[in-house]
Amino acid sequence: MNVFRILGDVSHLLAIIILLLKIQKSKSCAGISGKSQILFALVFTTRYLDLFTTFISLYNTVMKVIFLLCAYITVYMIYVKFRKTFDSENDSFRLEFLLVPVTGLSFLENHSFTPLEILWTFSIYLESVAILPQLFMISKTGEAETITTHYLFFLGLYRALYIANWIWRYHTEKFYDQIAVVSGVVQTIFYCDFFYLYVTKVLKGKKLSLPMPV
Repeated sequence: MNVFRILGDVSHLLAIIILLLKIQKSKSCAGISGKSQILFALVFTTRYLDLFTTFISLYNTVMKVIFLLCAYITVYMIYVKFRKTFDSENDSFRLEFLLVPVTGLSFLENHSFTPLEILWTFSIYLESVAILPQLFMISKTGEAETITTHYLFFLGLYRALYIANWIWRYHTEKFYDQIAVVSGVVQTIFYCDFFYLYVTKVLKGKKLSLPMPV
């Protein structure tokens, strides 16, 4: 395991912790897309089924369990504990636009046609687009709270660090997973505009605002 992988995992975990603390402290899930969080919970569920079949390392197992628990706690907070603060009107992205093509692609393009492998591939493809309902919600409302932008920044940083991890592994281990790499690059591209706005506005104390969709 290299430093890019560790930093990527830490960044990913930090993003989730920031989101959970934001919801718990404010007792509100305003500005948070419940649909994106459902997709992330689905990503972790379908990817980490190997917890029941394969032991890789204690670190690997602990991180998987933590991500699963945090994902479902987040969904619980949004749809149960603080459901009265959930902005369902603006969280209107239609999930079938993502789930249908991702499901079809996971059957067509995978490493092997087995249930676990197809589900793992599905999770990789789905993760690359799972943030879209959140970005759509921000563009629809026209702005985002600072704490929400911090969450998105560290989530995007996690993907960028994983690209560095894959480059490192290719040069040191000759390891290359086309499905994971291409999906990771696609996901990182979605964050590019956000990274620019984060650096030029949020870090300077300005509120992040996006143009309203036509």
